[in-house]
Amino acid sequence: MERRATATRAQEAAPPDAERLRPLSLGLLGFQHVLVMYAGAVAVPLIVGRALKLSPEEIALLVSADLFACGIATLIQSWGLPGIGIRMPVMMGVTFASVTPMIAIGANPDLGLATIYGSVIVAGVFGLLVAPLVGRLLPLFPPVVTGTIILVIGISLMRVGVNWAAGGLGSPAYGAPLNLGLAAFVLVAILALTRFTTGFVASASVLIGIVLGMLAAAAFGLVDVSKVAAAPWFDVVRPFHFGWPRFDLVSATTLCIVMIVVMIESLGMFLALSAITADPVDEARLSRGLRADGLGTLIGGVFNTFPYTSFSQNVGLVGVTGVRSRRVTMVGGAIMLGLGLIPKLAALVEAVPPCVLGGAGLVMFGMVGATGVRILGAVDYAGNRNNLFIVAVAVGLGMIPLVAPAFFKQMPHALHPLLESGILLAAIAAVLLNLFFNGLGSAAQARDAALHQSRTADAH
Repeated sequence: MERRATATRAQEAAPPDAERLRPLSLGLLGFQHVLVMYAGAVAVPLIVGRALKLSPEEIALLVSADLFACGIATLIQSWGLPGIGIRMPVMMGVTFASVTPMIAIGANPDLGLATIYGSVIVAGVFGLLVAPLVGRLLPLFPPVVTGTIILVIGISLMRVGVNWAAGGLGSPAYGAPLNLGLAAFVLVAILALTRFTTGFVASASVLIGIVLGMLAAAAFGLVDVSKVAAAPWFDVVRPFHFGWPRFDLVSATTLCIVMIVVMIESLGMFLALSAITADPVDEARLSRGLRADGLGTLIGGVFNTFPYTSFSQNVGLVGVTGVRSRRVTMVGGAIMLGLGLIPKLAALVEAVPPCVLGGAGLVMFGMVGATGVRILGAVDYAGNRNNLFIVAVAVGLGMIPLVAPAFFKQMPHALHPLLESGILLAAIAAVLLNLFFNGLGSAAQARDAALHQSRTADAH
Protein backbone atom coordinates (compact mmCIF):
# COMPACT_ATOMS: atom_id res chain seq x y z
CA MET A 1 0.00 0.00 0.00
CA GLU A 2 2.78 2.40 0.92
CA ARG A 3 4.60 1.66 -2.34
CA ARG A 4 1.38 2.27 -4.31
CA ALA A 5 0.78 5.57 -2.51
CA THR A 6 4.35 6.64 -3.25
CA ALA A 7 3.90 5.80 -6.93
CA THR A 8 0.65 7.77 -6.99
CA ARG A 9 2.31 10.82 -5.46
CA ALA A 10 5.18 10.56 -7.96
CA GLN A 11 2.71 10.36 -10.83
CA GLU A 12 0.87 13.45 -9.58
CA ALA A 13 4.15 15.33 -9.29
CA ALA A 14 5.32 14.32 -12.77
CA PRO A 15 5.51 17.16 -15.25
CA PRO A 16 2.80 17.25 -17.90
CA ASP A 17 5.40 16.42 -20.57
CA ALA A 18 5.27 12.93 -19.10
CA GLU A 19 1.52 12.71 -19.61
CA ARG A 20 0.21 10.77 -22.58
CA LEU A 21 -1.90 13.37 -24.30
CA ARG A 22 -4.06 11.83 -27.01
CA PRO A 23 -3.59 13.10 -30.58
CA LEU A 24 -7.05 14.72 -30.56
CA SER A 25 -6.26 16.53 -27.29
CA LEU A 26 -2.90 17.65 -28.65
CA GLY A 27 -4.55 18.97 -31.80
CA LEU A 28 -7.26 20.88 -29.95
CA LEU A 29 -4.82 22.35 -27.42
CA GLY A 30 -2.41 23.36 -30.19
CA PHE A 31 -5.25 24.97 -32.16
CA GLN A 32 -6.27 26.85 -29.01
CA HIS A 33 -2.79 28.40 -28.84
CA VAL A 34 -3.07 29.39 -32.51
CA LEU A 35 -6.44 31.08 -32.02
CA VAL A 36 -5.21 33.03 -28.98
CA MET A 37 -2.27 34.51 -30.89
CA TYR A 38 -3.72 34.69 -34.42
CA ALA A 39 -5.02 38.27 -34.35
CA GLY A 40 -1.74 39.59 -32.97
CA ALA A 41 0.28 37.50 -35.40
CA VAL A 42 -1.38 38.87 -38.54
CA ALA A 43 -1.59 42.46 -37.30
CA VAL A 44 2.02 43.40 -38.12
CA PRO A 45 2.00 42.38 -41.81
CA LEU A 46 -1.31 44.22 -42.21
CA ILE A 47 0.07 47.37 -40.56
CA VAL A 48 3.33 47.36 -42.51
CA GLY A 49 1.77 46.34 -45.83
CA ARG A 50 -0.91 49.02 -45.73
CA ALA A 51 1.48 51.70 -44.45
CA LEU A 52 3.77 50.99 -47.41
CA LYS A 53 0.78 50.97 -49.82
CA LEU A 54 1.40 47.44 -51.06
CA SER A 55 -1.20 45.77 -53.26
CA PRO A 56 -3.81 43.44 -51.67
CA GLU A 57 -2.00 40.45 -53.21
CA GLU A 58 1.32 41.54 -51.70
CA ILE A 59 -0.24 42.11 -48.28
CA ALA A 60 -1.81 38.65 -48.44
CA LEU A 61 1.63 37.28 -49.25
CA LEU A 62 3.04 39.03 -46.16
CA VAL A 63 0.33 37.36 -44.06
CA SER A 64 1.10 33.91 -45.51
CA ALA A 65 4.83 34.43 -45.00
CA ASP A 66 4.24 35.57 -41.44
CA LEU A 67 2.16 32.53 -40.52
CA PHE A 68 4.66 30.22 -42.23
CA ALA A 69 7.65 31.74 -40.42
CA CYS A 70 5.68 31.79 -37.14
CA GLY A 71 5.31 28.04 -37.47
CA ILE A 72 8.98 27.44 -38.21
CA ALA A 73 10.15 29.71 -35.38
CA THR A 74 7.74 28.05 -32.92
CA LEU A 75 8.96 24.56 -33.87
CA ILE A 76 12.58 25.65 -33.47
CA GLN A 77 11.85 27.20 -30.07
CA SER A 78 9.68 24.37 -28.69
CA TRP A 79 11.25 21.32 -30.32
CA GLY A 80 14.78 22.63 -30.42
CA LEU A 81 17.85 22.25 -32.59
CA PRO A 82 21.40 21.61 -31.37
CA GLY A 83 22.29 24.68 -29.32
CA ILE A 84 19.09 26.51 -30.28
CA GLY A 85 15.62 26.53 -28.68
CA ILE A 86 14.38 26.76 -25.07
CA ARG A 87 12.40 23.48 -25.47
CA MET A 88 9.44 24.78 -23.51
CA PRO A 89 5.80 25.50 -24.52
CA VAL A 90 6.46 28.74 -26.42
CA MET A 91 4.58 30.20 -29.41
CA MET A 92 6.53 32.68 -31.53
CA GLY A 93 5.11 35.70 -33.35
CA VAL A 94 6.15 39.00 -34.93
CA THR A 95 6.94 41.67 -32.37
CA PHE A 96 5.11 45.00 -32.44
CA ALA A 97 8.36 46.71 -31.38
CA SER A 98 9.67 46.47 -34.94
CA VAL A 99 6.68 48.09 -36.66
CA THR A 100 7.52 51.81 -36.69
CA PRO A 101 11.24 51.37 -37.51
CA MET A 102 10.35 49.10 -40.44
CA ILE A 103 7.73 51.51 -41.75
CA ALA A 104 10.27 54.34 -41.55
CA ILE A 105 12.77 52.24 -43.51
CA GLY A 106 10.25 51.03 -46.09
CA ALA A 107 8.71 54.47 -46.64
CA ASN A 108 12.12 55.94 -47.51
CA PRO A 109 12.31 55.87 -51.34
CA ASP A 110 16.08 55.30 -51.16
CA LEU A 111 15.63 52.18 -49.00
CA GLY A 112 12.31 50.37 -49.47
CA LEU A 113 11.09 46.90 -48.66
CA ALA A 114 14.33 45.18 -49.72
CA THR A 115 16.23 47.18 -47.09
CA ILE A 116 13.72 46.13 -44.43
CA TYR A 117 14.51 42.49 -45.16
CA GLY A 118 18.24 43.11 -45.29
CA SER A 119 18.02 44.80 -41.89
CA VAL A 120 15.88 41.97 -40.48
CA ILE A 121 18.47 39.42 -41.64
CA VAL A 122 21.29 41.42 -40.03
CA ALA A 123 19.25 41.69 -36.81
CA GLY A 124 18.72 37.91 -36.84
CA VAL A 125 22.44 37.20 -37.24
CA PHE A 126 23.13 39.79 -34.53
CA GLY A 127 20.66 38.01 -32.23
CA LEU A 128 22.37 34.66 -32.79
CA LEU A 129 25.76 36.17 -31.94
CA VAL A 130 24.81 38.19 -28.85
CA ALA A 131 22.37 35.68 -27.28
CA PRO A 132 24.88 34.52 -24.61
CA LEU A 133 25.55 38.16 -23.66
CA VAL A 134 21.95 39.36 -23.32
CA GLY A 135 21.70 38.21 -19.72
CA ARG A 136 24.51 40.61 -18.88
CA LEU A 137 22.54 43.45 -20.49
CA LEU A 138 19.56 42.99 -18.15
CA PRO A 139 20.82 45.65 -15.68
CA LEU A 140 20.46 48.19 -18.51
CA PHE A 141 16.73 47.43 -18.73
CA PRO A 142 15.08 47.77 -15.30
CA PRO A 143 11.28 48.25 -15.16
CA VAL A 144 11.54 52.05 -15.50
CA VAL A 145 13.22 51.50 -18.90
CA THR A 146 11.21 48.57 -20.26
CA GLY A 147 7.91 49.99 -19.01
CA THR A 148 8.63 53.27 -20.80
CA ILE A 149 9.54 51.49 -24.04
CA ILE A 150 6.42 49.31 -24.01
CA LEU A 151 4.24 52.35 -23.24
CA VAL A 152 5.67 54.22 -26.25
CA ILE A 153 5.18 51.13 -28.46
CA GLY A 154 1.50 51.06 -27.49
CA ILE A 155 0.99 54.79 -28.03
CA SER A 156 2.76 54.69 -31.41
CA LEU A 157 0.61 51.77 -32.58
CA MET A 158 -2.57 53.43 -31.35
CA ARG A 159 -2.33 55.90 -34.22
CA VAL A 160 -2.68 52.92 -36.58
CA GLY A 161 -5.70 51.57 -34.72
CA VAL A 162 -7.47 54.95 -34.66
CA ASN A 163 -6.95 55.51 -38.40
CA TRP A 164 -8.15 51.99 -39.13
CA ALA A 165 -11.30 52.61 -37.07
CA ALA A 166 -12.09 55.65 -39.25
CA GLY A 167 -11.74 53.57 -42.42
CA GLY A 168 -8.04 53.83 -43.16
CA LEU A 169 -5.92 56.82 -44.19
CA GLY A 170 -6.66 57.88 -47.76
CA SER A 171 -10.08 56.26 -47.85
CA PRO A 172 -12.84 58.42 -49.39
CA ALA A 173 -15.09 57.20 -46.57
CA TYR A 174 -12.63 58.15 -43.83
CA GLY A 175 -14.60 58.99 -40.68
CA ALA A 176 -17.94 57.84 -42.14
CA PRO A 177 -20.54 56.91 -39.47
CA LEU A 178 -20.71 53.34 -40.81
CA ASN A 179 -16.97 52.86 -40.29
CA LEU A 180 -17.11 54.32 -36.80
CA GLY A 181 -20.17 52.22 -35.97
CA LEU A 182 -18.54 48.96 -37.10
CA ALA A 183 -15.35 49.77 -35.17
CA ALA A 184 -17.46 50.47 -32.08
CA PHE A 185 -19.37 47.20 -32.61
CA VAL A 186 -16.12 45.20 -32.68
CA LEU A 187 -14.81 47.03 -29.63
CA VAL A 188 -18.01 46.41 -27.65
CA ALA A 189 -18.05 42.74 -28.72
CA ILE A 190 -14.48 42.23 -27.49
CA LEU A 191 -15.20 43.96 -24.19
CA ALA A 192 -18.42 41.95 -23.69
CA LEU A 193 -16.62 38.65 -24.37
CA THR A 194 -13.87 39.64 -21.96
CA ARG A 195 -16.38 40.63 -19.27
CA PHE A 196 -18.92 37.80 -19.53
CA THR A 197 -16.86 34.79 -20.64
CA THR A 198 -13.92 32.92 -19.18
CA GLY A 199 -11.15 30.60 -20.27
CA PHE A 200 -10.46 30.13 -23.95
CA VAL A 201 -13.32 32.33 -25.22
CA ALA A 202 -12.08 35.27 -23.16
CA SER A 203 -8.49 34.63 -24.31
CA ALA A 204 -9.56 34.60 -27.96
CA SER A 205 -11.97 37.55 -27.60
CA VAL A 206 -10.05 39.76 -30.06
CA LEU A 207 -10.16 37.15 -32.82
CA ILE A 208 -13.84 36.39 -32.15
CA GLY A 209 -14.60 40.12 -32.22
CA ILE A 210 -12.90 40.45 -35.62
CA VAL A 211 -14.94 37.52 -36.99
CA LEU A 212 -18.18 39.09 -35.73
CA GLY A 213 -17.16 42.45 -37.19
CA MET A 214 -16.32 40.82 -40.51
CA LEU A 215 -19.80 39.28 -40.66
CA ALA A 216 -21.41 42.63 -39.81
CA ALA A 217 -19.30 44.43 -42.43
CA ALA A 218 -20.28 41.80 -45.01
CA ALA A 219 -23.95 42.51 -44.28
CA PHE A 220 -23.30 46.15 -45.25
CA GLY A 221 -21.44 45.17 -48.41
CA LEU A 222 -18.01 46.30 -47.18
CA VAL A 223 -16.23 42.97 -47.68
CA ASP A 224 -14.73 42.32 -51.11
CA VAL A 225 -14.21 38.57 -51.48
CA SER A 226 -13.14 38.64 -55.13
CA LYS A 227 -9.46 38.36 -54.16
CA VAL A 228 -10.31 35.48 -51.83
CA ALA A 229 -12.09 33.61 -54.62
CA ALA A 230 -9.14 34.17 -56.98
CA ALA A 231 -6.47 33.05 -54.48
CA PRO A 232 -5.29 29.42 -54.72
CA TRP A 233 -5.90 26.92 -51.93
CA PHE A 234 -2.25 25.93 -51.70
CA ASP A 235 1.06 27.58 -52.52
CA VAL A 236 4.55 27.53 -51.07
CA VAL A 237 6.16 30.57 -49.48
CA ARG A 238 9.22 31.42 -51.54
CA PRO A 239 12.25 33.20 -50.10
CA PHE A 240 13.15 36.69 -51.33
CA HIS A 241 9.85 37.17 -53.13
CA PHE A 242 10.38 40.97 -53.14
CA GLY A 243 13.92 40.69 -54.50
CA TRP A 244 17.34 40.29 -52.97
CA PRO A 245 17.80 42.09 -49.64
CA ARG A 246 19.62 45.39 -49.51
CA PHE A 247 21.82 46.38 -46.59
CA ASP A 248 22.04 49.81 -45.02
CA LEU A 249 24.16 50.45 -41.94
CA VAL A 250 21.80 52.80 -40.07
CA SER A 251 18.72 50.69 -40.87
CA ALA A 252 20.44 47.48 -39.78
CA THR A 253 21.71 49.12 -36.59
CA THR A 254 18.18 50.36 -35.86
CA LEU A 255 16.71 46.85 -36.03
CA CYS A 256 19.63 45.44 -34.00
CA ILE A 257 18.64 47.84 -31.20
CA VAL A 258 15.07 46.59 -31.54
CA MET A 259 16.41 43.04 -31.34
CA ILE A 260 18.07 43.74 -28.00
CA VAL A 261 14.80 45.10 -26.57
CA VAL A 262 12.91 42.07 -27.92
CA MET A 263 15.41 39.60 -26.46
CA ILE A 264 15.33 41.28 -23.06
CA GLU A 265 11.55 40.86 -23.09
CA SER A 266 11.88 37.22 -24.20
CA LEU A 267 14.28 36.57 -21.35
CA GLY A 268 11.62 37.66 -18.88
CA MET A 269 9.04 35.44 -20.63
CA PHE A 270 11.32 32.41 -20.32
CA LEU A 271 11.82 33.05 -16.60
CA ALA A 272 8.06 33.38 -16.09
CA LEU A 273 7.40 30.20 -18.08
CA SER A 274 10.00 28.38 -16.01
CA ALA A 275 8.11 29.36 -12.85
CA ILE A 276 4.74 28.34 -14.35
CA THR A 277 5.95 24.94 -15.56
CA ALA A 278 8.28 24.20 -12.61
CA ASP A 279 10.98 23.55 -15.22
CA PRO A 280 14.21 25.29 -14.14
CA VAL A 281 16.31 27.09 -16.73
CA ASP A 282 20.01 27.86 -16.50
CA GLU A 283 22.06 30.43 -18.40
CA ALA A 284 22.90 27.98 -21.19
CA ARG A 285 19.24 27.15 -21.74
CA LEU A 286 18.24 30.81 -21.74
CA SER A 287 20.90 31.46 -24.36
CA ARG A 288 19.46 28.66 -26.51
CA GLY A 289 16.03 30.31 -26.27
CA LEU A 290 17.41 33.69 -27.27
CA ARG A 291 19.29 32.13 -30.19
CA ALA A 292 15.92 30.83 -31.39
CA ASP A 293 14.70 34.46 -31.41
CA GLY A 294 17.69 35.34 -33.57
CA LEU A 295 17.27 32.37 -35.91
CA GLY A 296 13.52 33.00 -36.19
CA THR A 297 14.23 36.61 -37.15
CA LEU A 298 16.83 35.51 -39.71
CA ILE A 299 14.30 33.09 -41.22
CA GLY A 300 11.74 35.91 -41.21
CA GLY A 301 14.06 38.11 -43.29
CA VAL A 302 14.60 35.31 -45.80
CA PHE A 303 10.89 34.49 -46.13
CA ASN A 304 9.59 38.06 -46.54
CA THR A 305 8.54 38.72 -42.95
CA PHE A 306 9.79 40.34 -39.75
CA PRO A 307 11.49 39.91 -36.31
CA TYR A 308 10.10 37.23 -33.98
CA THR A 309 9.69 36.84 -30.24
CA SER A 310 7.74 34.69 -27.77
CA PHE A 311 4.09 35.73 -27.43
CA SER A 312 3.15 36.60 -23.84
CA GLN A 313 -0.54 35.74 -24.24
CA ASN A 314 0.44 32.15 -24.97
CA VAL A 315 2.69 32.05 -21.93
CA GLY A 316 -0.37 33.17 -19.95
CA LEU A 317 -2.46 30.45 -21.60
CA VAL A 318 -0.04 27.81 -20.31
CA GLY A 319 -0.76 29.04 -16.79
CA VAL A 320 -4.52 29.19 -17.39
CA THR A 321 -4.87 25.69 -18.86
CA GLY A 322 -2.24 24.01 -16.69
CA VAL A 323 -1.04 22.06 -19.75
CA ARG A 324 2.71 22.46 -19.73
CA SER A 325 3.73 20.05 -22.48
CA ARG A 326 5.88 21.55 -25.23
CA ARG A 327 4.31 19.06 -27.62
CA VAL A 328 1.18 21.25 -27.56
CA THR A 329 3.02 24.29 -28.92
CA MET A 330 4.86 22.07 -31.39
CA VAL A 331 1.46 21.09 -32.77
CA GLY A 332 0.48 24.79 -32.71
CA GLY A 333 3.62 25.61 -34.69
CA ALA A 334 2.81 22.92 -37.25
CA ILE A 335 -0.71 24.36 -37.62
CA MET A 336 0.69 27.88 -38.15
CA LEU A 337 3.11 26.55 -40.75
CA GLY A 338 0.26 24.81 -42.54
CA LEU A 339 -1.92 27.93 -42.47
CA GLY A 340 0.91 29.83 -44.14
CA LEU A 341 0.59 27.52 -47.13
CA ILE A 342 -3.08 28.46 -47.73
CA PRO A 343 -3.13 31.74 -49.73
CA LYS A 344 -6.93 31.81 -49.70
CA LEU A 345 -6.84 32.23 -45.91
CA ALA A 346 -4.30 35.05 -46.17
CA ALA A 347 -6.49 36.76 -48.79
CA LEU A 348 -9.43 36.50 -46.38
CA VAL A 349 -7.38 38.19 -43.65
CA GLU A 350 -6.40 40.97 -46.08
CA ALA A 351 -10.08 41.44 -46.99
CA VAL A 352 -11.04 42.39 -43.42
CA PRO A 353 -12.17 46.05 -43.64
CA PRO A 354 -9.90 48.55 -41.85
CA CYS A 355 -12.77 49.72 -39.61
CA VAL A 356 -13.16 46.17 -38.24
CA LEU A 357 -9.43 45.93 -37.60
CA GLY A 358 -9.60 49.37 -35.99
CA GLY A 359 -12.03 48.21 -33.31
CA ALA A 360 -9.74 45.30 -32.51
CA GLY A 361 -6.63 47.45 -32.83
CA LEU A 362 -7.84 49.83 -30.14
CA VAL A 363 -7.83 46.85 -27.79
CA MET A 364 -4.65 45.14 -29.00
CA PHE A 365 -2.50 48.24 -29.18
CA GLY A 366 -4.10 49.77 -26.11
CA MET A 367 -3.20 46.63 -24.16
CA VAL A 368 0.43 47.06 -25.19
CA GLY A 369 0.42 50.58 -23.79
CA ALA A 370 -1.49 49.49 -20.69
CA THR A 371 1.10 46.79 -20.04
CA GLY A 372 3.77 49.49 -20.07
CA VAL A 373 1.73 51.55 -17.61
CA ARG A 374 1.36 48.54 -15.34
CA ILE A 375 5.10 47.88 -15.36
CA LEU A 376 5.75 51.55 -14.62
CA GLY A 377 3.25 51.32 -11.77
CA ALA A 378 5.70 49.11 -9.88
CA VAL A 379 8.52 51.64 -10.20
CA ASP A 380 9.54 53.53 -7.05
CA TYR A 381 8.86 57.23 -7.60
CA ALA A 382 8.51 58.30 -3.99
CA GLY A 383 11.92 57.05 -2.93
CA ASN A 384 13.62 57.88 -6.21
CA ARG A 385 12.20 61.01 -7.80
CA ASN A 386 14.68 60.73 -10.67
CA ASN A 387 12.56 57.93 -12.15
CA LEU A 388 9.93 60.55 -12.97
CA PHE A 389 12.44 62.43 -15.12
CA ILE A 390 13.45 59.21 -16.92
CA VAL A 391 9.85 58.44 -17.87
CA ALA A 392 8.94 62.05 -18.67
CA VAL A 393 11.86 62.79 -20.99
CA ALA A 394 11.95 59.37 -22.69
CA VAL A 395 8.21 59.44 -23.42
CA GLY A 396 8.48 63.04 -24.64
CA LEU A 397 11.26 62.15 -27.07
CA GLY A 398 9.33 59.07 -28.17
CA MET A 399 6.36 61.25 -29.09
CA ILE A 400 8.32 63.51 -31.45
CA PRO A 401 7.84 61.42 -34.63
CA LEU A 402 4.19 60.92 -33.71
CA VAL A 403 3.18 64.56 -33.15
CA ALA A 404 5.75 66.34 -35.36
CA PRO A 405 6.73 64.05 -38.28
CA ALA A 406 8.86 66.80 -39.88
CA PHE A 407 10.82 67.51 -36.67
CA PHE A 408 14.02 65.84 -37.96
CA LYS A 409 13.52 66.81 -41.60
CA GLN A 410 16.82 68.74 -41.75
CA MET A 411 18.87 65.92 -40.22
CA PRO A 412 21.06 63.67 -42.45
CA HIS A 413 18.86 61.46 -44.59
CA ALA A 414 20.67 58.29 -43.51
CA LEU A 415 19.60 58.84 -39.89
CA HIS A 416 15.88 59.02 -40.64
CA PRO A 417 15.11 55.33 -39.93
CA LEU A 418 16.47 55.88 -36.43
CA LEU A 419 15.11 59.36 -35.79
CA GLU A 420 11.65 58.64 -37.18
CA SER A 421 11.07 55.76 -34.75
CA GLY A 422 9.68 57.03 -31.48
CA ILE A 423 10.24 53.58 -29.98
CA LEU A 424 13.97 53.69 -30.59
CA LEU A 425 14.28 57.30 -29.43
CA ALA A 426 12.47 56.38 -26.22
CA ALA A 427 14.57 53.23 -25.75
CA ILE A 428 17.90 55.01 -26.19
CA ALA A 429 16.82 57.94 -24.00
CA ALA A 430 15.46 55.69 -21.23
CA VAL A 431 18.64 53.57 -21.10
CA LEU A 432 20.97 56.58 -21.03
CA LEU A 433 18.87 58.53 -18.51
CA ASN A 434 18.63 55.52 -16.22
CA LEU A 435 22.41 55.11 -16.31
CA PHE A 436 22.83 58.83 -15.63
CA PHE A 437 20.42 58.96 -12.68
CA ASN A 438 20.49 55.43 -11.24
CA GLY A 439 23.69 53.83 -12.45
CA LEU A 440 23.98 50.13 -13.26
CA GLY A 441 22.07 47.75 -10.99
CA SER A 442 23.10 44.22 -10.05
CA ALA A 443 22.43 41.20 -12.26
CA ALA A 444 20.36 39.48 -9.55
CA GLN A 445 18.08 42.50 -9.15
CA ALA A 446 17.68 42.75 -12.92
CA ARG A 447 16.74 39.07 -13.20
CA ASP A 448 14.11 39.38 -10.46
CA ALA A 449 12.73 42.53 -12.09
CA ALA A 450 12.53 40.80 -15.49
CA LEU A 451 10.60 37.90 -13.96
CA HIS A 452 8.18 40.25 -12.20
CA GLN A 453 7.74 42.29 -15.38
CA SER A 454 6.98 39.24 -17.52
CA ARG A 455 4.22 38.20 -15.14
CA THR A 456 2.48 41.50 -15.78
CA ALA A 457 2.75 41.36 -19.58
CA ASP A 458 -0.46 40.79 -21.54
CA ALA A 459 0.39 41.84 -25.06
CA HIS A 460 3.08 42.26 -27.67
